[in-house]
Amino acid sequence: MSSSYALGTPQKALPGAYIQTPANNKYQGRQPNPRPNPAISQQQNALQHQGQDVQAGGQKTGVEDLEPIARAAKAVNEALVEESRYPDLDSYIGQGISSEYEVNAHSAWAPFQKVKMHTIPDRIFEQYNRAQVSTIMGLLADFNHAWVAIDNALYLWDYTHPNPDLVSFEEQPHTITAVRLVVPRPGVFVPSVVRILVVATSAEMILVGMSTQPAPHGGSSVALYSLKMSTPIKGLDVTVIEGSATTGRVFFSGNSSDDVYEFTYQQEERWFQNRCTKINHTSKGYSTLTPSAFWGYKSQREIVVQMVVDDTRKLLYTLSTKSTIRTFHIKDNGALDLVITKPLGQTLSNVGHMTSQSELISPTVKLVSISAITANEATKTHLMTTTSTGCRIFMSATSSYGYYSSSSSAPTSMQVQHVKFPPADNSSSQPYQASTSTQMTTYSNNPTINTSSRALFPTRTAIRYAPGYFLAFVVRDPQAGTDLLFLSGPDTARIAKPQDQPRLTKYTELALWLNLGSRAEDIGLATGPFSAGPNPVGFGNELAVQFDKPTSEIAVLTNTGVHMLRRRRLVDIFAASLRLGGGDEGLEGEVKKFIRQYGRDETASTALAVACGQASDVTSDSRLARIQDPDILEHARKAFIEYGGKPLFNENSMLDQSVPAIDLVRPSPRHKGLSLYISRLVRSIWKVPIMLEALTPTGGLAIRSAVSMSKLQDISQDLTKLKEFLNVNKSFIEGLAGPEALGNVNTKQEEISLQAEHRALHALVVLIDNIIEGIAFVLVLYDEKIEETVLSLANETRQQVRNLSYEGLCTTALGKSLAKDLVKAIVNRNITSGSNVETVAEALRRRCGSFCSAEDVVTFKAQEYVKRGSETGAESEVCREYLNESLRLFLQVAGSLSMEQLGWVVDRYVVLQFYAGAVRLCLEKAKESDRGNRALTWIQENRPQGDKRQEAFESRKRCYELVHYVIRSIDQSRTETADVLDGHLTLSGKRREEAAEQINTSEDEVFQTNLYDWYLSENRQDRLLEVESRYVTTYLQRRSEDDIAHADLLWRYYVQNEQYQDAGIVQLALAKSEFKLSLDQRIEYLGNAKTNASTTKPGIRRSIRNEVLREISDLLDVANIQSDLLQRLKGDSRITADRRPAVMQELDGNILPLSVLFNTYCEAAHYFDLCILIYDVADHRVASDIKATWQNLLERVHAEAEVQTDGPEPYQMVAETIRSLGTKLGLSETMFPVATLLPMLKRYAFNFQPNAGSETWVLDVFIDLQVPFETIWAVLENMFYNDEQPFQGRNRRFIGNDMVHIARLWFQDSLRGSGTLYGGEDNAYGVSQMLHLIMQNGLDEGRLEECQNLRMRIETMLR
Repeated sequence: MSSSYALGTPQKALPGAYIQTPANNKYQGRQPNPRPNPAISQQQNALQHQGQDVQAGGQKTGVEDLEPIARAAKAVNEALVEESRYPDLDSYIGQGISSEYEVNAHSAWAPFQKVKMHTIPDRIFEQYNRAQVSTIMGLLADFNHAWVAIDNALYLWDYTHPNPDLVSFEEQPHTITAVRLVVPRPGVFVPSVVRILVVATSAEMILVGMSTQPAPHGGSSVALYSLKMSTPIKGLDVTVIEGSATTGRVFFSGNSSDDVYEFTYQQEERWFQNRCTKINHTSKGYSTLTPSAFWGYKSQREIVVQMVVDDTRKLLYTLSTKSTIRTFHIKDNGALDLVITKPLGQTLSNVGHMTSQSELISPTVKLVSISAITANEATKTHLMTTTSTGCRIFMSATSSYGYYSSSSSAPTSMQVQHVKFPPADNSSSQPYQASTSTQMTTYSNNPTINTSSRALFPTRTAIRYAPGYFLAFVVRDPQAGTDLLFLSGPDTARIAKPQDQPRLTKYTELALWLNLGSRAEDIGLATGPFSAGPNPVGFGNELAVQFDKPTSEIAVLTNTGVHMLRRRRLVDIFAASLRLGGGDEGLEGEVKKFIRQYGRDETASTALAVACGQASDVTSDSRLARIQDPDILEHARKAFIEYGGKPLFNENSMLDQSVPAIDLVRPSPRHKGLSLYISRLVRSIWKVPIMLEALTPTGGLAIRSAVSMSKLQDISQDLTKLKEFLNVNKSFIEGLAGPEALGNVNTKQEEISLQAEHRALHALVVLIDNIIEGIAFVLVLYDEKIEETVLSLANETRQQVRNLSYEGLCTTALGKSLAKDLVKAIVNRNITSGSNVETVAEALRRRCGSFCSAEDVVTFKAQEYVKRGSETGAESEVCREYLNESLRLFLQVAGSLSMEQLGWVVDRYVVLQFYAGAVRLCLEKAKESDRGNRALTWIQENRPQGDKRQEAFESRKRCYELVHYVIRSIDQSRTETADVLDGHLTLSGKRREEAAEQINTSEDEVFQTNLYDWYLSENRQDRLLEVESRYVTTYLQRRSEDDIAHADLLWRYYVQNEQYQDAGIVQLALAKSEFKLSLDQRIEYLGNAKTNASTTKPGIRRSIRNEVLREISDLLDVANIQSDLLQRLKGDSRITADRRPAVMQELDGNILPLSVLFNTYCEAAHYFDLCILIYDVADHRVASDIKATWQNLLERVHAEAEVQTDGPEPYQMVAETIRSLGTKLGLSETMFPVATLLPMLKRYAFNFQPNAGSETWVLDVFIDLQVPFETIWAVLENMFYNDEQPFQGRNRRFIGNDMVHIARLWFQDSLRGSGTLYGGEDNAYGVSQMLHLIMQNGLDEGRLEECQNLRMRIETMLR
């Protein structure tokens, strides 16, 4: 590193880990009611490019899951951001000294080249020969004109024209001493006066208007106008004039003094102020009126030799004959204040602090020129001055608080910032000649800085143009009258990415010598001022704009002609080096030299540009043309393919498996070079909106393109060439060769690297296609009536289009969507105007297929049929034909229709009563939007939330909502026109029936499900029950699992369709369900289920019906027991108040298991009657349990009866309980064992109710229950014979009395009708014998006589 940097202030670190490491990038589209608008929600935000975190080594740390177009856009944006960080001037001319040059001795690496010399016309020489006093010459380079002032006449000519016409100004008699072209003050002259010539003569200063217009041969032609504006300047001998381009102020000075004057002018005269006047801003009073020679005395005055205006800082610099630099502050109020005076001594003193004694910087040197450095180019550096020894001194204006940067306040001092010494004396100062040598003199690696070179001595004058072009005119032989021109310019590529310095950037320049063969009279920039960006960082990046902006050209006027010097781009230098490389060996050397100096990325980008025909050179006939030499293009192709490097797989970053291995691969320099090339082609349009809106003077809308059509076409052509190059060479480019390239890999790492390279390159190829089509679309857009197209858009869409950039158009989904909206607007406008839509759409498809596909063409054609149909009338047959044809076309492209388009079609179809077509199209669109039928599986799995399949359902739902709209429209039309008239179906009725058939016969289960949901949401249950479709039961079955209303509809639907068995099964399921139902509701469901299941219908197997019935009956029995238990517990005072709600809630809900009812409630509460019922339902046949429970029941009932004072007698309650249970149990032999119960009751009556009621009340209970007399007789007979307690001894008569009573009743019953006595002779004989035994045992007196009479009758009948 040179010692100059050791003395400087440490450079401020840029954001990031190291000084030259970029910071993390955060770089950051109907009428009420009738129908829903599914397309109303669109994307609102354009795509934002967000950079990934970057480690010090440049390896990405995050997982990248990007679509190809987003990946490519990210790469281009990163390239643009990287190029916008090109070092500013202050960063490489910091405080210190330097002398890094590469002075080239051959044409290949020359930074400039001479394009042509335009000779001075003979007519000028003719006028020159007539000169009497003086002749001066100059350039109007930005208008490709030169001028010559001969005595009092001024002549202008177009130096690019072979035989130009002279434009003259000869309307004044005085000798012309100076001429300057300046920008006029705004508002003073008519708009056609674009510049004014300030002409200084020996007596006055005159303003001459100049207008321009394009010339037929190219360039501009000018015309001069007399403005009748002048001010006297006699005695000032004006030689220096300068103007401000922003304010139009004109400053001047002359040979009489170092005073600075201003020529003021205005449109009209005012009080105390003429139209034109001059103001002396430096001297006041009497001295301003005196000429330079007074009383015959002539002094050696200091005079101004050069003025320079810096409008960006509002400063005026002057250089005097004593090498004093003065700085003036240009104030907004018209004042001009001298703020800094920098004598030569102070300047040399500042330089002395930076370097040891040097003869190049001594009191004998002079400052020969100054050049302003604008605020756009540098923050610290303000001015460059050149010494007569060729040293460039860069100076900074400072204020009390630091470097001067504000234009509102004035600087207070000026310091030397940097000194650039001339190249070494041994550098070639011979004239620049074409050569095949590849040697160059390089000084960038010298360990010391040469501060004694006299290579540029003596420098007569010099000038600097942004971003650092330096021209020094050296007079080696004063007698010869000719200048040697030294030209240098920054080595932009090396400054951008220094390959040999890890920290600070050197001010390296490429330079060459030119022998002009004559004396230079003036220098001018023929192209506009250079600027790669608005700020110092990025301003000087010539690489970024080498394909985007015209190459800088400098015109040098000599007394023999105008020499045109062109700045050579890196791409031109590379092409020339390939031409002069000398074959393949030379090619390899040149490419490796490029890689060493500029890196592989830049080499790949430059080689690709040359291969695509971007390089230019001067032809033998002095024309600038693109290089099409096949050898050079082939060499560039090979350089790009063979030296493009390889992708790098960083295994050290694979810390875990969370990051895919492919994302750990850094693409090759070839990919970076391609990204750079694309970014440089599109940089001027990438962030620019596709249109700019303004208002016309009448208030109308005017839209213009922010980029010229020719510029867009040039970019498109360059991208097309790039696309063709990649397509032709894809088999040779690693990463584009296809799957067969994987056969050449040896390791897994190589395979992953190749996949990553392919992914990155493929993304860029896709992006190239998108940009080409995007530009083609914009060109088509401006071919149409764009104002009408934009006005037809919705307000929201129009705002989005207004903000849409080319980047957004080509890389985002929103951009594509907006482009399609514009295409639709174009087509709709053509439909409205009656143009042939198919022709327009086909043209759009050919030029920009991504925005107008073949499907779009079909759609537009179908829309045209709809429009034609609407014009013929809804009732006409022709209209129906048009609509049917439109439907056929729409069905072909249903999948590509947007929801907005579908809504438009449905609207038109409904208006034209084409209901069936609207329904069919909506259903087809829904089907195409979910071809995998994912929505159905989502529904079948009970619609899980957060499932990705829900998006498919929502997409289909938007289509179905349009069907709902059609159904509403049909219902509304039914109120206006009847379906049947005079017994015949009307036309409207027929169309409604067609739609109903489409709806009801649809095989789209998702649609049917959505339709039924909609019916229910609209309280149209009756319509749902009327639908005859197999999907109704499927829908209701699925929904009934979660909703009782759907379950009710399901069994109602079954009943309505006479599917009673299925209805009963649904009702049984409801009774068993977990729905919040009361017990009574469940019993009601069971009762209805029993009724439905009992209904017979052909086709139902009896076994199935019986099984269902049995389940229903069993559950109904349990439910009835639970209901009795519930009612019993409601009045049971033993339940506490806090426990009661829980008990009621549990019992008045789901039907509980019998075990719960028995163990938890019935047995614990001593509800023995319910326990017996539970035994019966549960088929519990343990006799001991049953007998014990009956015994407990009798005791419980008796105890409760005794407690009651005003109720029935205990025996009555017992009798009623037995009678009730016997009825419920159906006299079950197991649950109602007469042989057990009758003795139990007899004992109860004997022990607890001996004199209560009738003596036969126990027998009456069983007789009332219709227990057979034979059964009762048998039980009593056993009791009589068993002699059981308490019926022993004399107490046996009680049993005998009962037997007599039963025998009598049985006798009477058997004699009714044609019955047999006691059911048979054997029974009768047994009864007779038993009665005889009873009488012998003893009976009550009343019963004894009855027994005797009964036996006699039996015996009589037995005879």
